[in-house]
Amino acid sequence: MSESFQTIQSIGSKALLEKIAGFDSYKNEHVVQSIGDDAAVIREDNGSLTLLTSDTYVEGVDFDPTYTPFHHLGYKIVSAGVSDVYAMNGNPEAMLINLAVPNRMSVQMIEDLYKGINAAGSNHNVEVVGGDLKANHANLVVSISVYGRVSKEKITYRKGAQEGDAICVTGDVGGALAGLRILMREKKYWEEHGDESVQPELGDYQFVVKQQLVPEARRDLIQALEDQKVVPSSMIDVTKGLVSEVSALSDASELGAYIYQAALPIAIETRQVADEMQEDVDRYALFGGEDLELMFTLPEDKVEEFVKHFNDFVVIGRMVPKEEGMKMQTAEGDVVSFDELS
Repeated sequence: MSESFQTIQSIGSKALLEKIAGFDSYKNEHVVQSIGDDAAVIREDNGSLTLLTSDTYVEGVDFDPTYTPFHHLGYKIVSAGVSDVYAMNGNPEAMLINLAVPNRMSVQMIEDLYKGINAAGSNHNVEVVGGDLKANHANLVVSISVYGRVSKEKITYRKGAQEGDAICVTGDVGGALAGLRILMREKKYWEEHGDESVQPELGDYQFVVKQQLVPEARRDLIQALEDQKVVPSSMIDVTKGLVSEVSALSDASELGAYIYQAALPIAIETRQVADEMQEDVDRYALFGGEDLELMFTLPEDKVEEFVKHFNDFVVIGRMVPKEEGMKMQTAEGDVVSFDELS
């Protein structure tokens, strides 16, 4: 009997990836890490490690041109790509850009896209070395592949955290979702009133809107780690929210985690948006994503030493034995499991 029809929605993207990864295929002896981390890792003949990562952005799914200037889109896709390389403790070097472009778009739009791509490339020392250009009937599709490099002494995976390690997060989180909420609200207002002469008033929301439209990958952390000769025990970039990233590090390291709600790094501007929307700002941090901050683990004694040289991070919790599960201590002192948060 043939297997019954199963929708992708019914199992989710994570389960679909697990199915894809389960297919037998040729195994190359130079592949150190394939599916399951922020980037694939290839060992070169000279012993160095090459990092490979890719992302695809579909108009109407991953970005809305109504409130996404194309030069901002170009900058954002490069930031997200290089962030995956930084999450492996590496440095990006080159990128490929593939475009599927509908005829309704102008040459100027694509030029604006590349202005953003090149600006981000200059900031992160990454060169556009090629790609592909296709026509598309409906929506714009942009994909990016980033190539980087890291030494075998510095490579950092999602796995590797040890029991008792501190869970650290750079910058602040939840701002990207707050920015998206503002942009979506302004779009709704424009659609309801239909007056193209009305421009949204975003002056009070510049911080969060920037977090959404032009997030900055944390090259500064990687530089500080290199300067201080510190190698995290594990690392991941924050693209799906703290709950997802903590879970990914814990699962890969076969550990549990205990985090503190009171320690979540949330900017005052993000809190103000949540208050205005009458929403829970902690959920912005826990489930929002797209912040492009880096989450990493270190033994507590190394944290105390590293913070003397780089202080734009906070400790939000610690790794615990696997049998203790994934838990958060609330601001009121209660302890809840991650399953209860969703």
